Amino acid sequence: MSDILVHTEAGVMTLTFNRVARKNSLTSAMYAALSDALAQAEQDASVRAVLIQGDPTVFSAGNDIGDFLNAPPSMGDSPVFRFLRGIATFPKPIVASVCGPAVGIGTTMLFHCDLVYAGDNAAFSMPFVNLGVCPEAGSSLLVPQMFGYHRAAEALLLGEPFMAEAALEVGLVNRVVPPTEANGIAQLQARKFVNKPLSSLIETKRLLKQSHLPAVLERIDEEMQSFGRMMKEPAAREAFAAFMEKRRPDFSKV
Repeated sequence: MSDILVHTEAGVMTLTFNRVARKNSLTSAMYAALSDALAQAEQDASVRAVLIQGDPTVFSAGNDIGDFLNAPPSMGDSPVFRFLRGIATFPKPIVASVCGPAVGIGTTMLFHCDLVYAGDNAAFSMPFVNLGVCPEAGSSLLVPQMFGYHRAAEALLLGEPFMAEAALEVGLVNRVVPPTEANGIAQLQARKFVNKPLSSLIETKRLLKQSHLPAVLERIDEEMQSFGRMMKEPAAREAFAAFMEKRRPDFSKV
């Protein structure tokens, strides 16, 4: 069975992370599947909205480290770069349902969604500094815009988890609900778009995003260049080696 389930019904394309045994960690193949699905949804006039969801116990633990090290992120047509640009520029509404851990890209992709519903067990984190790298998905621009500088600095420089209620307070999520209800509520909200005129949805989203989208795309490019460079440096090598060896990293010499 696929690690990304794609199901379209009643005008909503639902993308489900289906790798729970690996905490829905994302591989290059999963990024490619997500990118292809978004491209299909953009072209299909019968699709009015996209819903991204995980399991009631986990949204995504971020990148699959083994796969990530074998195929580091890069510019151009790489699956991860296609996904980042695809979700940032997707013209129709995107709804997300988030329960349990949402690590790294599991959190940063949410800044490109239009509605986000979180289980009360959701735990968001952006631990890029702890891995010897830098933010991605335009988050170095979008997090300060949403959180304010000091909260953004706390989230991105310390990389510590923050829970659903804190995410609600800063505006990252629309509503906090029981985990077993999150996917269903997100689906109901996504279906509200089905009876609305598609042209109005697309134009309204364009107007909402037009003032900052060029800067977001530029920042995604800049972050990706920095990320790729930092992956080759001693801090990241130590962080990922420590992760694979299940020990604490030692950054005293980097």
